[in-house]
Amino acid sequence: MKSPDLSGLSLTRRQMLKVGGMGLAGLGWNPLAALGALAPPVSRTGPGKAKSVILIFNGGAPSHIDLWDPKPDATAEVRGIFSPIKTDVTGIHISELLPNMAKRMSKVAMVRSVHHEHTSHNSGMYWATAGRPYRIDSTLINPSRTDLPGVGTLVGWLAQRDGFSRGVPPYVITPFPHCDSMAYITPGQFGGCLGARFDPFVLNADPNAKDFKVRNLALDSSLSADRLGERLGLLHELGEHSASLASPQMAELDIFTQQAASILQSGKAAEAFDLSKEPDSVRERYGRHSWGQSHLLARRLVEAGTRFVTTVNGPSIRWDTHKDNFNTLKGKLVPPMEQAFAALLDDLDERGLLDTTLVVWMGEFGRTPKINIDAGRDHWPGCYTVLLAGGGIRGGQVIGASDSIGAYPKDRPTTPAEIHATMYAALGYDVHSISYQSSDGRPIALTEGAPISELF
Repeated sequence: MKSPDLSGLSLTRRQMLKVGGMGLAGLGWNPLAALGALAPPVSRTGPGKAKSVILIFNGGAPSHIDLWDPKPDATAEVRGIFSPIKTDVTGIHISELLPNMAKRMSKVAMVRSVHHEHTSHNSGMYWATAGRPYRIDSTLINPSRTDLPGVGTLVGWLAQRDGFSRGVPPYVITPFPHCDSMAYITPGQFGGCLGARFDPFVLNADPNAKDFKVRNLALDSSLSADRLGERLGLLHELGEHSASLASPQMAELDIFTQQAASILQSGKAAEAFDLSKEPDSVRERYGRHSWGQSHLLARRLVEAGTRFVTTVNGPSIRWDTHKDNFNTLKGKLVPPMEQAFAALLDDLDERGLLDTTLVVWMGEFGRTPKINIDAGRDHWPGCYTVLLAGGGIRGGQVIGASDSIGAYPKDRPTTPAEIHATMYAALGYDVHSISYQSSDGRPIALTEGAPISELF
């Protein structure tokens, strides 16, 4: 299949900032001072105390019944082969596949009644991350500049309204973007109708690779800070003499130039992305695999000031267990996911960052209660589980419940929009007072949901 043209979604190499052979690629964010179109900063009045969010997204959709919402009293064709185990919270049981997380459920709140209506991966991921249905229910879709933005993009946008200037991107996706395959990339995760300047920084690399290094985040060794300053001054002079070339596109390029220069001069981003700074013991604790090192990178980024990091437990739709669900979960998928998740919670807690970092675990939907003829489970948006921890969330509780076979919500039905509203509230935003403009100029509410008050 032909890969989609993503040239409009981030800076290409041809669009790099060029300063004497030095370049900075893929940066799609900008300082508040350079954007006259942005509204004034938003006051924070919500109940939470989070400064950053880490979203652990499991592309392909994990089975809620086999992980977080076991059904031991159901028939064999529903309950599967895994038994529930006790956790460190009386009355809360999860799958035997998760013994490490069972010891940490006092830090975590589970919402067992999340649901929506899209059954395809990309549209399901859009609904899960943008909080609204896509115009069609399909996997064969790609991003466009008319998309409504997802929660990560909007948190980055809000950060810039608040004057974000930390020397790191406000929104990062690691290691690869949400997608069904690299031919079909999930809409909503880029800037969409807000514009290219609000695109995330997408790592597009495996942080566990031996040669992992994010290029173009620091000054070339042959270029001093003084020489960079001189060249930027010359660039500014040339711009003043080129008024006839003024255009929205040139203004946006000026924004990229200013932000790129700030990043290069501070060196903070290069430091945050450099996993070699971590002791081997810490890297081993998270797991020497892509998922583990992406979670470690997420911790380093929020520590440096990034507002939203998505770690995609992929690549692509790894959790799409239509066949051999039980062996795949036990042997391939759950061990690295659980190791990384538990290590992240512990590390944040030990560093005093869990109170100010909201951690959210989700997939695009759940999987069918009934096991199919291939010992797998199929797509099921009728009910699934989302986990939240830190950022002012009260752990050790379960919100909502599914029915006896995990098919539909039984108590407290919850939508993705309500999960997002809770995330915004944890960051201190009043979701009912904030809106942005769609590509046709209509005001769009930050989310259509209300925060889940029981979580705070």
